[in-house]
Amino acid sequence: MLHFNNMHPRITLSVGNFFFAISSTLTAYILFPYLDTFMSAQYAGLVISGGAVIALILFVFIPHAIKKYGAQTLAVFLGIGQMITLFALSARPNAIGAVIFAAILIIFGPLLTYTLDILLEATVAKEGVTGRVRTLFLTAYNVAMIGTPLLMGSLLNTTNAYSRIFIASAAAITPFIILFAVHKIPSGKTPKIMRLPEALSVLQHDRNLSAVTIAHFLLYLFYAWAPLYVPVYLHTTLHIPWSQLGWMFSIMLIPFVLIEYPAGIIADRILGDKELMVLGFIIMGSAFAAFSFITKSSSIFFIVTLLVASRIGAALVESMTEAHFFRAVSEADTEMIALYRMAWPFADIVAPLIGSALLFTGGFSWFFIVTGGLLIFIGMGSAVAIRDFQ
Repeated sequence: MLHFNNMHPRITLSVGNFFFAISSTLTAYILFPYLDTFMSAQYAGLVISGGAVIALILFVFIPHAIKKYGAQTLAVFLGIGQMITLFALSARPNAIGAVIFAAILIIFGPLLTYTLDILLEATVAKEGVTGRVRTLFLTAYNVAMIGTPLLMGSLLNTTNAYSRIFIASAAAITPFIILFAVHKIPSGKTPKIMRLPEALSVLQHDRNLSAVTIAHFLLYLFYAWAPLYVPVYLHTTLHIPWSQLGWMFSIMLIPFVLIEYPAGIIADRILGDKELMVLGFIIMGSAFAAFSFITKSSSIFFIVTLLVASRIGAALVESMTEAHFFRAVSEADTEMIALYRMAWPFADIVAPLIGSALLFTGGFSWFFIVTGGLLIFIGMGSAVAIRDFQ
């Protein structure tokens, strides 16, 4: 029998990340269609942006909270806050309540990820293993992601009973809360607190860190665009039922499990990060742009192929940006890590604004072509600018 107190800190963090992934992924695919039952897709995007603005503001204060209370304590309270918000959404609030609680839900993801970053980085003594440690941690998240769409599809089937998803998501975050409440994780070095403007100045004058942060931001633009607009396009516009989308999305996510850990080993020992990151952006952007060719007459095989290809590219970019950034920092660099993780809520602000503008001017086809092109060309530029450690 496995006892919490006998678990290695990295195992504890990976198990916690697994349950966090189930909770987060369940809501990621349905939050936009859920809001779409109250308003148009263009305006639903603004709700997502509103929550991301609040998260971005809170990032200014979170390094100080970690220094005062500790990252582990903060993770527990954030998990409890997410659980309460999910139960509130499951109670089927009116339109105003739905907007408020959906915006609040957006806040927790990036803040929880940031606290897990601090805790995981404290377990890394030698930077030569960062790629393997980081990608193993990501793999735990991604294993959970594969099965979650199947659960989503079975819960919804041919209905839009989104309250079932919110309840399941709240149940999934509960083991996360218990795990971090009862098992002590080493805190590592005392956090270095610098002002965010000072950290931003450091980032601006470090070409390597600024390039990998831009690449990370582009990845999270994709992570905002794909779960928001692909499900609403396939389900609402093309009328593919959730029962079918569930297994399609599960297949789509397999590359994250199969690719990220081997990519981390290759980057640590053979190629370096730059080459794999460039390849990832090309594949991800090209596949996303090709979504513009999907119509009601498109085969399921064609749709699944594009879904899988986009995630092959994303898996390469994610594993390389994570490993590259965390080779350059330690767990004490809380402000630098905060800036890096602020790319998530900042992307959640920018992505819906770009998406709404493109939908207003040209529809879904125009949206996929433009965003795919941005991912290819800006992504390649940022990847080429990083400094390989090999």
